[in-house]
Amino acid sequence: MSEAMRATDQMTASEALSGQRMRAIVQKEYGTADVLRVAEIDRPAIEADEVLVQVEAAGLDRGTWHLMAGMPYAARLAVGLRAPKNAVPGLEVAGVVVAVGRQVTRFQPGDEVFGVSKGSFAEFAAAREEKLARKPSNLTFEQAAAVPVSGMTALRGLCDVGRLEAGQKVLIVGASGGVGSYAVQIAKALGAEVTGVCSTSKCDLVRSIGADHVIDYSQDDFADGDKRYDLILDIGGNSTLSRLRRALAPHGTLVIVGGEGRGRWIGMDRQLRALALSPFVGQRLTILGPKEHYTVLERLTELIENGQLVPAIEQTYPLSEMPEAMRHLEAGRARGKLVITVTRTTTTNRPHQNE
Repeated sequence: MSEAMRATDQMTASEALSGQRMRAIVQKEYGTADVLRVAEIDRPAIEADEVLVQVEAAGLDRGTWHLMAGMPYAARLAVGLRAPKNAVPGLEVAGVVVAVGRQVTRFQPGDEVFGVSKGSFAEFAAAREEKLARKPSNLTFEQAAAVPVSGMTALRGLCDVGRLEAGQKVLIVGASGGVGSYAVQIAKALGAEVTGVCSTSKCDLVRSIGADHVIDYSQDDFADGDKRYDLILDIGGNSTLSRLRRALAPHGTLVIVGGEGRGRWIGMDRQLRALALSPFVGQRLTILGPKEHYTVLERLTELIENGQLVPAIEQTYPLSEMPEAMRHLEAGRARGKLVITVTRTTTTNRPHQNE
Protein backbone atom coordinates (compact mmCIF):
# COMPACT_ATOMS: atom_id res chain seq x y z
CA MET A 1 0.00 0.00 0.00
CA SER A 2 1.37 3.45 -0.92
CA GLU A 3 2.02 6.09 1.75
CA ALA A 4 -0.75 8.25 0.28
CA MET A 5 -3.29 5.43 0.46
CA ARG A 6 -2.24 4.59 4.02
CA ALA A 7 -2.62 8.22 5.11
CA THR A 8 -6.08 8.36 3.54
CA ASP A 9 -7.13 5.16 5.33
CA GLN A 10 -5.80 6.51 8.63
CA MET A 11 -7.74 9.78 8.36
CA THR A 12 -10.89 7.95 7.26
CA ALA A 13 -10.73 5.81 10.40
CA SER A 14 -10.20 8.90 12.52
CA GLU A 15 -13.12 10.75 10.96
CA ALA A 16 -15.40 7.74 11.43
CA LEU A 17 -14.58 7.61 15.14
CA SER A 18 -14.80 11.37 15.76
CA GLY A 19 -18.57 11.57 15.36
CA GLN A 20 -19.30 8.94 17.99
CA ARG A 21 -20.13 9.66 21.63
CA MET A 22 -18.14 9.05 24.81
CA ARG A 23 -18.23 9.66 28.55
CA ALA A 24 -16.03 12.45 29.84
CA ILE A 25 -15.50 14.84 32.72
CA VAL A 26 -16.40 18.36 31.59
CA GLN A 27 -16.20 21.85 33.07
CA LYS A 28 -17.85 24.96 31.64
CA GLU A 29 -16.41 27.47 34.10
CA TYR A 30 -13.44 27.99 36.40
CA GLY A 31 -13.71 27.12 40.06
CA THR A 32 -13.37 24.28 42.56
CA ALA A 33 -14.00 20.58 41.94
CA ASP A 34 -17.72 21.39 42.07
CA VAL A 35 -17.53 22.64 38.45
CA LEU A 36 -16.61 19.12 37.26
CA ARG A 37 -19.30 16.70 36.09
CA VAL A 38 -19.70 13.57 34.00
CA ALA A 39 -21.31 14.06 30.58
CA GLU A 40 -21.72 12.31 27.25
CA ILE A 41 -20.04 14.27 24.47
CA ASP A 42 -18.65 13.76 20.96
CA ARG A 43 -15.35 11.95 20.62
CA PRO A 44 -12.57 14.36 19.65
CA ALA A 45 -11.39 14.75 16.08
CA ILE A 46 -7.63 14.64 15.52
CA GLU A 47 -5.28 16.82 13.51
CA ALA A 48 -2.74 15.50 11.02
CA ASP A 49 0.01 15.31 13.68
CA GLU A 50 -2.20 13.75 16.37
CA VAL A 51 -3.37 10.31 17.43
CA LEU A 52 -6.65 9.27 19.02
CA VAL A 53 -6.10 7.29 22.23
CA GLN A 54 -8.65 5.02 23.86
CA VAL A 55 -7.94 6.01 27.44
CA GLU A 56 -7.33 3.23 29.95
CA ALA A 57 -6.19 5.50 32.77
CA ALA A 58 -5.41 9.17 33.41
CA GLY A 59 -3.14 10.72 36.03
CA LEU A 60 -4.09 13.70 38.15
CA ASP A 61 -1.36 16.33 38.34
CA ARG A 62 -1.18 19.76 39.94
CA GLY A 63 -1.26 21.46 36.54
CA THR A 64 -4.76 20.10 36.00
CA TRP A 65 -5.85 21.82 39.22
CA HIS A 66 -4.46 25.14 37.91
CA LEU A 67 -6.39 24.74 34.66
CA MET A 68 -9.59 23.88 36.54
CA ALA A 69 -9.25 26.87 38.88
CA GLY A 70 -8.01 29.27 36.19
CA MET A 71 -5.08 30.20 38.43
CA PRO A 72 -2.98 32.22 38.10
CA TYR A 73 -5.25 34.64 36.30
CA ALA A 74 -2.65 35.41 33.64
CA ALA A 75 -2.88 31.81 32.43
CA ARG A 76 -6.42 32.50 31.21
CA LEU A 77 -4.95 34.51 28.34
CA ALA A 78 -3.82 31.18 26.90
CA VAL A 79 -6.43 28.70 28.14
CA GLY A 80 -9.60 30.84 27.99
CA LEU A 81 -10.60 34.16 29.56
CA ARG A 82 -14.06 33.31 30.93
CA ALA A 83 -14.06 29.54 30.64
CA PRO A 84 -11.59 26.82 29.54
CA LYS A 85 -11.20 26.53 25.77
CA ASN A 86 -10.93 22.77 26.24
CA ALA A 87 -13.97 21.70 28.26
CA VAL A 88 -12.46 18.30 29.12
CA PRO A 89 -9.68 18.50 31.74
CA GLY A 90 -6.77 16.11 32.14
CA LEU A 91 -3.21 15.93 30.81
CA GLU A 92 -1.59 12.62 31.79
CA VAL A 93 -2.79 9.66 29.74
CA ALA A 94 -2.15 5.97 29.14
CA GLY A 95 -4.07 3.88 26.66
CA VAL A 96 -4.25 2.30 23.22
CA VAL A 97 -3.98 4.10 19.87
CA VAL A 98 -7.15 3.69 17.80
CA ALA A 99 -6.48 6.16 14.96
CA VAL A 100 -3.59 8.29 13.68
CA GLY A 101 -3.31 11.48 11.65
CA ARG A 102 -1.77 11.49 8.18
CA GLN A 103 1.55 12.96 9.38
CA VAL A 104 2.04 10.45 12.22
CA THR A 105 4.91 8.02 11.66
CA ARG A 106 5.80 6.64 15.11
CA PHE A 107 2.49 4.95 15.99
CA GLN A 108 -0.24 2.81 14.51
CA PRO A 109 -3.58 1.54 15.85
CA GLY A 110 -3.09 -1.02 18.60
CA ASP A 111 0.05 0.55 20.10
CA GLU A 112 0.07 0.99 23.88
CA VAL A 113 1.21 4.52 24.73
CA PHE A 114 1.56 7.03 27.55
CA GLY A 115 2.18 10.75 27.64
CA VAL A 116 0.32 14.06 27.53
CA SER A 117 -3.03 14.57 25.81
CA LYS A 118 -5.80 17.13 25.52
CA GLY A 119 -8.57 16.07 27.89
CA SER A 120 -7.48 12.73 29.33
CA PHE A 121 -10.46 12.43 31.71
CA ALA A 122 -12.54 10.85 28.97
CA GLU A 123 -12.93 7.54 27.18
CA PHE A 124 -11.00 8.92 24.18
CA ALA A 125 -8.42 11.71 23.95
CA ALA A 126 -6.47 13.41 21.19
CA ALA A 127 -2.72 13.78 21.66
CA ARG A 128 0.12 15.17 19.57
CA GLU A 129 2.51 12.49 18.38
CA GLU A 130 5.52 14.27 19.88
CA LYS A 131 3.97 14.12 23.38
CA LEU A 132 3.53 10.34 23.44
CA ALA A 133 5.87 7.38 23.88
CA ARG A 134 5.36 3.63 24.03
CA LYS A 135 4.17 2.48 27.45
CA PRO A 136 6.92 0.95 29.62
CA SER A 137 6.65 -2.82 29.30
CA ASN A 138 6.70 -3.44 33.05
CA LEU A 139 3.93 -0.99 34.01
CA THR A 140 0.17 -1.35 34.07
CA PHE A 141 -1.87 1.36 32.35
CA GLU A 142 -2.70 2.81 35.77
CA GLN A 143 0.96 3.05 36.71
CA ALA A 144 1.93 4.48 33.32
CA ALA A 145 -0.75 7.18 33.57
CA ALA A 146 0.84 8.41 36.79
CA VAL A 147 4.17 9.15 35.13
CA PRO A 148 4.08 11.70 32.27
CA VAL A 149 3.73 15.26 33.61
CA SER A 150 5.05 14.62 37.12
CA GLY A 151 7.87 12.36 35.95
CA MET A 152 9.02 14.71 33.21
CA THR A 153 8.94 17.65 35.63
CA ALA A 154 11.11 15.79 38.14
CA LEU A 155 13.62 14.54 35.57
CA ARG A 156 14.01 17.87 33.82
CA GLY A 157 14.13 19.81 37.07
CA LEU A 158 16.95 17.69 38.44
CA CYS A 159 18.94 16.94 35.30
CA ASP A 160 18.28 19.38 32.47
CA VAL A 161 17.92 22.48 34.65
CA GLY A 162 19.51 21.45 37.97
CA ARG A 163 22.49 19.72 36.29
CA LEU A 164 22.57 17.02 38.94
CA GLU A 165 25.87 15.19 39.44
CA ALA A 166 26.58 11.98 41.33
CA GLY A 167 27.67 12.58 44.91
CA GLN A 168 25.82 15.87 45.32
CA LYS A 169 23.64 16.62 48.33
CA VAL A 170 20.10 17.21 47.06
CA LEU A 171 17.14 18.67 48.97
CA ILE A 172 13.64 18.04 47.62
CA VAL A 173 10.99 20.28 49.14
CA GLY A 174 7.61 18.63 48.64
CA ALA A 175 9.05 15.12 48.40
CA SER A 176 5.80 13.23 49.02
CA GLY A 177 3.77 14.62 46.13
CA GLY A 178 3.54 13.53 42.53
CA VAL A 179 6.66 15.32 41.28
CA GLY A 180 8.54 14.87 44.55
CA SER A 181 8.07 11.10 44.70
CA TYR A 182 9.72 10.81 41.28
CA ALA A 183 12.44 13.33 42.12
CA VAL A 184 13.55 11.34 45.17
CA GLN A 185 13.90 8.15 43.13
CA ILE A 186 15.59 9.80 40.14
CA ALA A 187 18.13 11.64 42.30
CA LYS A 188 18.96 8.38 44.11
CA ALA A 189 19.28 6.49 40.83
CA LEU A 190 21.78 9.08 39.62
CA GLY A 191 23.97 8.82 42.71
CA ALA A 192 22.91 11.75 44.86
CA GLU A 193 22.51 11.93 48.64
CA VAL A 194 18.83 12.82 48.96
CA THR A 195 16.97 14.65 51.70
CA GLY A 196 13.19 14.93 51.39
CA VAL A 197 10.96 17.49 53.11
CA CYS A 198 7.35 16.53 53.85
CA SER A 199 4.65 16.42 56.53
CA THR A 200 4.61 14.00 59.47
CA SER A 201 2.09 11.63 57.93
CA LYS A 202 4.12 11.23 54.76
CA CYS A 203 7.60 10.63 56.16
CA ASP A 204 7.25 6.86 55.85
CA LEU A 205 6.41 7.16 52.16
CA VAL A 206 9.45 9.34 51.43
CA ARG A 207 11.73 6.90 53.27
CA SER A 208 10.21 3.94 51.43
CA ILE A 209 11.05 5.40 48.01
CA GLY A 210 14.71 5.81 48.88
CA ALA A 211 15.40 9.14 50.59
CA ASP A 212 18.57 9.05 52.70
CA HIS A 213 17.18 11.63 55.12
CA VAL A 214 13.66 12.91 55.78
CA ILE A 215 12.77 16.27 57.36
CA ASP A 216 9.34 16.67 58.90
CA TYR A 217 8.66 20.35 58.31
CA SER A 218 6.34 20.55 61.32
CA GLN A 219 9.20 19.52 63.60
CA ASP A 220 12.41 20.75 61.96
CA ASP A 221 13.55 23.59 59.71
CA PHE A 222 15.56 22.59 56.64
CA ALA A 223 16.93 26.15 56.52
CA ASP A 224 18.30 26.29 60.09
CA GLY A 225 21.86 26.45 58.76
CA ASP A 226 22.83 23.02 60.07
CA LYS A 227 23.21 21.58 56.58
CA ARG A 228 23.54 23.09 53.12
CA TYR A 229 22.76 21.47 49.78
CA ASP A 230 24.34 21.48 46.33
CA LEU A 231 20.95 21.33 44.62
CA ILE A 232 17.49 22.23 45.92
CA LEU A 233 14.37 21.30 43.96
CA ASP A 234 11.52 23.34 45.42
CA ILE A 235 8.16 21.83 44.57
CA GLY A 236 6.28 22.84 47.74
CA GLY A 237 6.10 26.50 46.75
CA ASN A 238 5.61 28.05 50.20
CA SER A 239 9.18 28.87 51.23
CA THR A 240 10.54 32.36 50.67
CA LEU A 241 13.48 32.85 48.38
CA SER A 242 15.69 34.02 51.25
CA ARG A 243 14.86 30.90 53.27
CA LEU A 244 15.69 28.59 50.38
CA ARG A 245 18.99 30.38 49.85
CA ARG A 246 19.97 29.82 53.51
CA ALA A 247 19.81 26.08 52.86
CA LEU A 248 21.73 26.31 49.59
CA ALA A 249 25.51 25.89 49.32
CA PRO A 250 27.44 29.06 48.39
CA HIS A 251 27.73 27.86 44.79
CA GLY A 252 24.69 25.60 44.75
CA THR A 253 21.69 25.56 42.42
CA LEU A 254 18.06 26.26 43.30
CA VAL A 255 15.36 25.11 40.87
CA ILE A 256 11.89 26.48 41.57
CA VAL A 257 9.18 24.25 40.14
CA GLY A 258 6.00 25.54 41.74
CA GLY A 259 4.56 28.52 43.52
CA GLU A 260 1.43 27.26 45.20
CA GLY A 261 -0.43 29.83 47.27
CA ARG A 262 1.50 32.83 45.93
CA GLY A 263 1.03 35.18 43.02
CA ARG A 264 -2.67 34.80 42.13
CA TRP A 265 -2.26 37.15 39.16
CA ILE A 266 0.89 35.91 37.45
CA GLY A 267 1.99 33.06 39.74
CA MET A 268 5.65 33.79 39.05
CA ASP A 269 6.69 36.26 41.75
CA ARG A 270 9.36 34.08 43.38
CA GLN A 271 10.55 32.81 40.02
CA LEU A 272 11.01 36.31 38.61
CA ARG A 273 12.82 37.50 41.73
CA ALA A 274 15.09 34.45 41.60
CA LEU A 275 16.03 35.09 37.98
CA ALA A 276 16.66 38.78 38.69
CA LEU A 277 18.89 38.05 41.70
CA SER A 278 20.87 35.13 40.29
CA PRO A 279 23.45 37.16 38.28
CA PHE A 280 24.48 39.05 41.44
CA VAL A 281 25.10 36.14 43.82
CA GLY A 282 27.31 33.07 43.82
CA GLN A 283 24.33 30.75 43.89
CA ARG A 284 22.51 29.77 40.72
CA LEU A 285 18.80 30.56 41.08
CA THR A 286 16.64 29.31 38.24
CA ILE A 287 13.24 27.96 37.26
CA LEU A 288 11.78 25.08 35.30
CA GLY A 289 9.96 25.96 32.10
CA PRO A 290 7.46 23.67 30.36
CA LYS A 291 8.57 20.99 27.92
CA GLU A 292 6.55 17.91 27.04
CA HIS A 293 8.36 15.67 24.57
CA TYR A 294 8.61 11.96 23.90
CA THR A 295 12.40 12.01 24.32
CA VAL A 296 11.94 12.90 28.00
CA LEU A 297 9.36 10.13 28.35
CA GLU A 298 11.82 7.68 26.83
CA ARG A 299 14.46 8.68 29.39
CA LEU A 300 11.92 7.95 32.12
CA THR A 301 11.08 4.63 30.49
CA GLU A 302 14.73 3.56 30.69
CA LEU A 303 14.77 4.22 34.45
CA ILE A 304 11.42 2.45 34.88
CA GLU A 305 12.37 -0.66 32.91
CA ASN A 306 15.68 -0.83 34.80
CA GLY A 307 13.74 -0.96 38.07
CA GLN A 308 15.09 2.40 39.29
CA LEU A 309 11.78 4.27 39.14
CA VAL A 310 8.39 3.00 40.37
CA PRO A 311 5.23 5.14 40.37
CA ALA A 312 4.05 5.80 43.92
CA ILE A 313 0.27 5.67 43.59
CA GLU A 314 -1.95 6.24 46.60
CA GLN A 315 -5.38 5.59 45.12
CA THR A 316 -7.28 4.97 41.91
CA TYR A 317 -10.78 6.32 41.26
CA PRO A 318 -13.36 5.52 38.57
CA LEU A 319 -14.07 8.29 36.05
CA SER A 320 -17.33 9.24 37.80
CA GLU A 321 -15.41 10.04 41.00
CA MET A 322 -12.73 12.20 39.41
CA PRO A 323 -14.10 15.32 41.22
CA GLU A 324 -13.54 13.56 44.56
CA ALA A 325 -9.95 12.79 43.53
CA MET A 326 -9.48 16.48 42.75
CA ARG A 327 -10.79 17.43 46.21
CA HIS A 328 -8.27 15.01 47.74
CA LEU A 329 -5.48 16.68 45.74
CA GLU A 330 -6.68 20.20 46.62
CA ALA A 331 -6.66 19.36 50.32
CA GLY A 332 -2.98 18.38 50.15
CA ARG A 333 -3.64 14.89 51.45
CA ALA A 334 -2.25 12.93 48.49
CA ARG A 335 0.71 10.62 49.13
CA GLY A 336 2.25 10.23 45.71
CA LYS A 337 -0.07 10.13 42.70
CA LEU A 338 -3.82 9.80 42.18
CA VAL A 339 -5.05 7.99 39.07
CA ILE A 340 -8.41 7.86 37.29
CA THR A 341 -9.26 4.49 35.74
CA VAL A 342 -11.34 5.24 32.66
CA THR A 343 -12.08 2.17 30.56
CA ARG A 344 -11.68 -0.64 33.06
CA THR A 345 -14.00 -1.44 35.94
CA THR A 346 -12.50 -0.40 39.27
CA THR A 347 -13.46 -0.64 42.92
CA THR A 348 -14.23 2.81 44.34
CA ASN A 349 -11.22 4.37 46.07
CA ARG A 350 -9.39 1.10 46.35
CA PRO A 351 -5.67 1.47 47.25
CA HIS A 352 -3.39 0.76 44.27
CA GLN A 353 -0.72 -1.81 44.94
CA ASN A 354 2.57 -1.00 43.19
CA GLU A 355 4.01 -3.90 41.31
